[in-house]
Amino acid sequence: MLNNIEAAIFDLDGTLIDSMYVWEIIDIDYLHKRGLDVPMDIGKQTEGKSFTETAKYFKATFKLNESIEEIKAEWINMAHHYYRNSVALKSGAKELLEVLKYKGVKMGIATSCSRVLLEAVLQQHDLHKYFISIVTSCEVSRGKPYPDVFLKASEKLQVNPVKTLAFEDTVAGALAAKTAGMKVVAVHDKYSEKHIEELKDIADYYIESMEELLLEESKVG
Repeated sequence: MLNNIEAAIFDLDGTLIDSMYVWEIIDIDYLHKRGLDVPMDIGKQTEGKSFTETAKYFKATFKLNESIEEIKAEWINMAHHYYRNSVALKSGAKELLEVLKYKGVKMGIATSCSRVLLEAVLQQHDLHKYFISIVTSCEVSRGKPYPDVFLKASEKLQVNPVKTLAFEDTVAGALAAKTAGMKVVAVHDKYSEKHIEELKDIADYYIESMEELLLEESKVG
């Protein structure tokens, strides 16, 4: 899988970290506080959107009085404790980062998460040392499934997208990386299981966990 690969770009939520449960809690608490129920399709409707795009979606869909910045600030406040203290890495993630670093593969992050929460979780797990390029979707024109965030991360790494592996857990993210010209590794996450077949169709590879790739690399040597 790593043949002719010079760079690896990772999504954050649901890919590197096991954090999607946090947003399920926040959606419920945030909307219930306003006397609103969480729509069954909320995950699919917001999948891949940048933090700002998601706030705009919430404001329009639920007719919220708060400004976009106020909505984002409340979400960050609700999520920060989790990202700073309790959100775990996906199984095998840090070990894979170590292997890639050892092999000289340049690494980046392309995420729809907010910069504040991203920095909190990177600090919690001491991950800054692995990444040359870190880009959030709020820093480009369009969120996923558009390729902008992956292309920006790739530009910072100074590696041709065709020599890059992109790790993603959602359909929108896989489409974004594929459109950017990258090879896509779909990573299992229980919150995107219902779209697993569509994800497999888009991706070049599908893994249940990072440990599968570690095992493959150990056999290659």
